[in-house]
Amino acid sequence: MSKSLLKRVGIAAAAALAAVPVCAQTHYKANIAVGAKAGVDMSRMFFNPSVNQKMPLGITAGLTFRYIEENHFGIIGELNFTQRGWEESFDTPQYSYRRTLNYLQIPVLAHIYFGRRGRFFFNAGPEIGFMIGESTSANFDPAEMETLPDFPNTNRTNTQMTMKVQNKVDYGISAGIGGEFNVTDKHAISIEARFYYGLGNIFKSRRIDTFNASNSMSVSMTVGYNFRIK
Repeated sequence: MSKSLLKRVGIAAAAALAAVPVCAQTHYKANIAVGAKAGVDMSRMFFNPSVNQKMPLGITAGLTFRYIEENHFGIIGELNFTQRGWEESFDTPQYSYRRTLNYLQIPVLAHIYFGRRGRFFFNAGPEIGFMIGESTSANFDPAEMETLPDFPNTNRTNTQMTMKVQNKVDYGISAGIGGEFNVTDKHAISIEARFYYGLGNIFKSRRIDTFNASNSMSVSMTVGYNFRIK
């Protein structure tokens, strides 16, 4: 094959590849939607040394913005209020302790979807959260737990119940699956199950500190409404 023929083939291939996005833009119009969502969030902490826990229920709610430029792919940005934290699991049932951490979270997610009127979608991407408050619910005074009769002080870690949160900025990875149904061309209802794994620790994790790890994990279920503005 001559060099001139190879050159012509290369030019034709480059022209064909360049035409793909042009054709896609010709056949697909950008879609912009805003919305709101609300639901429940179950969370726990990964402590090292480990702590026996349950996964308490919290609330989550927020605003969403979605931009779709290509068929089957878009970007989602959210501003959410979410309750995370943990609930201690005791061998003696008369004691209870729950720590709730309130976050403003900002996920930015890739949005992959299939379908038209009814859609199946997958979202994934990074998330950053800012702790704006916390609360403790306990039927005893954690500062005096060592003086309480029958309190399980042996073979368990209790320091976390009296420690203040030292790192109030959290970050991690979110991934979720769900479905969306277009009620009309502009109105849609969605449901999503999402998993979050935190990469930051709420307590300091130096060698001299109590915990080597104190990062969070949560699973949420939300129902949302989206309004298409373009």
